[in-house]
Amino acid sequence: MLPTDELKSISFTRSIRDGDLVIVYERHDIMKAVKVCDGSTLQNRFGVFKHSDWIGKPFGSKALSNKGGFVYLLAPTPELWTLVLSHRTQILYIADISFVIMFLEIVPGCLVLESGTGSGSLTTSLARAVAPTGHVYTFDFHEQRASSAREDFEKTGLTSLVTVGVRDIQGQGFPEEFVGLADSVFLDLPQPWLAIPSAERMLKQDGMLCSFSPCIEQVQRSVETLRSKFTDIRTFEVLLRTYEVKEGRTESNQVDGGGSVGLPPCKRRLRSKESDDMDNESSTTVMVRPCSEARGHTGYLTFARLRCLS
Repeated sequence: MLPTDELKSISFTRSIRDGDLVIVYERHDIMKAVKVCDGSTLQNRFGVFKHSDWIGKPFGSKALSNKGGFVYLLAPTPELWTLVLSHRTQILYIADISFVIMFLEIVPGCLVLESGTGSGSLTTSLARAVAPTGHVYTFDFHEQRASSAREDFEKTGLTSLVTVGVRDIQGQGFPEEFVGLADSVFLDLPQPWLAIPSAERMLKQDGMLCSFSPCIEQVQRSVETLRSKFTDIRTFEVLLRTYEVKEGRTESNQVDGGGSVGLPPCKRRLRSKESDDMDNESSTTVMVRPCSEARGHTGYLTFARLRCLS
């Protein structure tokens, strides 16, 4: 579960305990969530790891196997949980999630309504953002998905911050108990324009709404509905491009067309034979290139602020 301190606030500074959830890190693209259980073991290509050896270590420690191999024991932060959770639906990733939390102006103590729980990727980050005194109420029309998400939040220790409900928000709207109480509303629905009138009633004055849609036609219909009660309507597409930066060897007398970063050009001067021989040898330089696994379009994020009554 998500580690907490004596005040029940989220903390990653304490040591690992029996029953904790840890992220076992082999490399950046191979990680898995493991519940620590005294007496259990983990087996992978690096050998056998005893859970008993993990207990008492601080998060971030290196754990050794019986063969001398190692893994890192990382805290289950929302960022890492997004990378290891079970995909029951298409999920939001870190770039979109961080953008949503910033533009929805979510801070500790906020009450947030979410429709479209899905795999719970965004919900986990929302929970951390509102902790320790806020709360996230998330709804999904699919009972099995809602049940699976509830189990995940129990694993990650977020049950005090997240409540999962089964409800068709497009058809029924949000529960009446939240009228005028929500600081922010997030919609991830196939027809978000049907839920916007209900979201408007739930929001406090000057509250923020965000709708995530994969298709621009959904955005157009949503914006048409938003114009009657909302202001400051903006739509974004977040495209993240990551780069690999590493050392490599290159021939200094060759023109570098592979994206490496070398010395700036300088004026030509007379060169000795000795310096020419040295330049002809291969040298180490920093190589930079875009990652081949970079994600493209995920969806459009439409934000709007509830218009204050004059």
